Amino acid sequence: MTGGQPAAELREAFFRVRRQTTELAVPLAIEDYVAQSMPDARPAKWHLGHTSWYFETFVLTASGVLVAPDVPGAEQTGFSPSRPEYQAIFGVSDAGIPHPRVVSRDRGALTRPTVAEVFDYRRRVDDAMSELLAGELPGEVRELVELGLHHEQQHQERLLADLKHLFSRNPLYPAYREASGGPRGGAVPPPLRFVSFAGGTLPIGCPGTGFAYDNERPRHERRIAPFQFGSRLITNGEYLEFMEEGGYRERSLWLSDGWEARLAGGWEAPLHWVREGDGFAEFTLGGLVSLAPEAPVTHVSHFEADAFARWREARLPTEFEWESAAADEPVAGTFLENGDLRPEPTPAAAYRGASGPVQLFGDAWEWTASAYLPYPGFRPSGRFGQSSGKSMSGRMVLRGGSCFTPASHIRASYRHVLRPDARWQATGIRIARDG
Repeated sequence: MTGGQPAAELREAFFRVRRQTTELAVPLAIEDYVAQSMPDARPAKWHLGHTSWYFETFVLTASGVLVAPDVPGAEQTGFSPSRPEYQAIFGVSDAGIPHPRVVSRDRGALTRPTVAEVFDYRRRVDDAMSELLAGELPGEVRELVELGLHHEQQHQERLLADLKHLFSRNPLYPAYREASGGPRGGAVPPPLRFVSFAGGTLPIGCPGTGFAYDNERPRHERRIAPFQFGSRLITNGEYLEFMEEGGYRERSLWLSDGWEARLAGGWEAPLHWVREGDGFAEFTLGGLVSLAPEAPVTHVSHFEADAFARWREARLPTEFEWESAAADEPVAGTFLENGDLRPEPTPAAAYRGASGPVQLFGDAWEWTASAYLPYPGFRPSGRFGQSSGKSMSGRMVLRGGSCFTPASHIRASYRHVLRPDARWQATGIRIARDG
């Protein structure tokens, strides 16, 4: 699960990731921390507490770290959890910790602990982790710390998606951060083309070095038929054409479950599109802005992506086609660190001299046609009490990361998973065809 980061590098990574989470909370008003806009979302306060609960529970308490005493001359003692009740508030059910009073949909009803108490909790955990990371750590503890950092980066992305959904429910369309909502300019992307790949028997999954989740292993070979891969992400303008030609009304384009989801949800456009007169605006973390036709479309479900692909007489790529196309490409794109928190149009210059597809990483998660299933020989890691295997039912795989994803968190073998009706994360579309 880990490549074994050196102690100094691990310590630096710990404080960088923890600081980045705290900085994401800086634009929030106190009222923003508690609200929960839907069962799949989590309050901002919970993200801050839950990521601290991980280090408290699985690193500090489980590792038996000794904590310096408050009284000079007293003996060091083992770390003790801040409050046992925090397990019920910030824990997760599949970590083996009972908390019958709190379920996911009710977290927005918990006004206590206060926001100030949650930040105090983070500081206490960080102080104890600072002591722990100052010394030599067993390999198993280093792995737990590294896993916790990637887990926190997942929650950084979720925090932004949850806040965007929360703010979008407000008729004021408040901005999370004004700087992210400025005017957008950009060259019109060149026409979509298809890049041919020969396929073959190809390696899939994370190589033996570096961090990876258990669902990315074991590395194995897959037989992939020749295929054609879209040269870039589908844009807002292209998706608007699908809408204008009746894409949301043509049942033949939709999977059966997708049509039912469309009817039940009243879908007529991507999530966060807002009708203005004869056109659309788009809600962003910078507030309501004009829809940029040249930008990648986001906040579409797997069902919508699949219907669009059928309308274009194409299909979604399998996750194995996607990984084989991306395996040798640099991890470069629009990530959380870019600051704009919106997918960016790719300038035409990026296509010049590029023989392969572009925009493979960042900007928007790319739905695939692959159900989330274990690789041959998969063995759950058991780490964090939350094996990836617990989610291997009723979910689809996405690849590539988004504008909310930390850049150091993504890689070609990374498998993100969502229910096919999910729309609140920054999910987009790339299409493919048989070779």
